[in-house]
Amino acid sequence: MILVPVKNLANAKQRLAPAIEQSTRTQLAQAMLADVLDSLAAAAIDDVSLVTSDAFASEIARGLSFDIIRDDLNVSETGAIEMATQLCSERGIDSTLVIPADIPLISAAEICAIYENAPNEGTLLVPSGDKRGTNAVLRRPTQLFPLRFGNDSFLPHLAAAIAINKTCIVLSLPGIALDIDTPDDLQQLALAPGEKRSQLLARKLGSYQAPLTVNSY
Repeated sequence: MILVPVKNLANAKQRLAPAIEQSTRTQLAQAMLADVLDSLAAAAIDDVSLVTSDAFASEIARGLSFDIIRDDLNVSETGAIEMATQLCSERGIDSTLVIPADIPLISAAEICAIYENAPNEGTLLVPSGDKRGTNAVLRRPTQLFPLRFGNDSFLPHLAAAIAINKTCIVLSLPGIALDIDTPDDLQQLALAPGEKRSQLLARKLGSYQAPLTVNSY
């Protein structure tokens, strides 16, 4: 099961507050979520559930025939995933892959690469570009160890995965590596090749030009 935790998007991306007003931050968060879900739908490699109580997230999930696990507490990504993991375990689901909603450059090929490289029993971690955050984590079985998300979650997750003496694989994937939290991240999103919803919005916000594609003959 692929789990995508989505907190209330009306208050999304507070770290961008000095640069962007809340209504635009919400619009950006919605665009990023749509980009992430499009890639999950294109990969079509596992069932997907959004862990959320947000109305926009729920609507787009239903449009893609994804499941919804209600997170009425809406407190933290960690709490939402802990609740959803317990539910998956009770349903007999053998693995969970947690994908955040703010990695819009994720591709279907990268999602497939995670499953192709994941151990039969153990963990696969995809770090953020600065190697501080965890931008994807697959656990098989589902409750192999608890997850604790935050700005410096990668090393604790790595240590926890190693401590249980099961296979742990670290896979670097450039699309997944970029999570959007700061103005610098937003600039990287705008300047990256592609025409995703979030990229078009980021270019509009920052007056960035799309990268030129050079053909060689």
